[in-house]
Amino acid sequence: MDEHALLEAVSVARGARNIEVFTGAGMSADSGLETYRDEDTGVWSKVDPQAMASISAWAKDPEPMWAWYRWRAGIAAKAEPNAGHRSIAYWEGSHLVDTVHVTTQNIDNLHERAGSTGVTHLHGSLFHFRCSVCSRPWRDDGDYPTEPVERLTPPSCPLCANPVRPGVVWFGEALPQDEWMLAEQRMNDTDLVVIVGTSGIVYPAASLPVIAHQRGVPILEITPHATDLTQIASYSWRTTAASALPALVRELGA
Repeated sequence: MDEHALLEAVSVARGARNIEVFTGAGMSADSGLETYRDEDTGVWSKVDPQAMASISAWAKDPEPMWAWYRWRAGIAAKAEPNAGHRSIAYWEGSHLVDTVHVTTQNIDNLHERAGSTGVTHLHGSLFHFRCSVCSRPWRDDGDYPTEPVERLTPPSCPLCANPVRPGVVWFGEALPQDEWMLAEQRMNDTDLVVIVGTSGIVYPAASLPVIAHQRGVPILEITPHATDLTQIASYSWRTTAASALPALVRELGA
């Protein structure tokens, strides 16, 4: 552990009572889940995002997408929250803070499974499903393929008989309005933003920390590499979530 970096991070975070944690795919990398844009191992290096994450591809042929998302849900379901997830949840329950809220771009449920109670998903969830036409919720049966399969037929909505779709936000779709409004509110109310594991290039999500920055709120970034949000960070700590967050929370006295 780089003691100087830890002390710099603590100096940014100390005294904050209302914390907003803004997370991306790097948050779950230490749990074994792939990030999206890594050149060699990222999700989008293996599949065409327009073929697996667009409403036009779904309308043309939903079976390949349904098979892919069911397989990915199974992988995420087997993953375990890492020390970073658990530290955020522990921080939330500590005497040091009034609130710790998480706004995440991730579609896994590792924050919740670690014990965080205030989590806003900007891009939906692998574990929420709805009718592709009438939006009626569909209850997940947890029957995930153990290996990738080329095609699976999505279930039919019991109300209108149209195919059930994954409850994630695809390219070209609007973010969920209620979740977006809550995320904006949190950035307007917080007195510390902790950015963890996001490249800062996916909009409009990446614009959220800028709201806090414009208010003069301190921002701590935790990331192995510089990102598009590094320039607004009060301090950028070059390490991973699972390494930094336990040390930070421990040093703060939680």
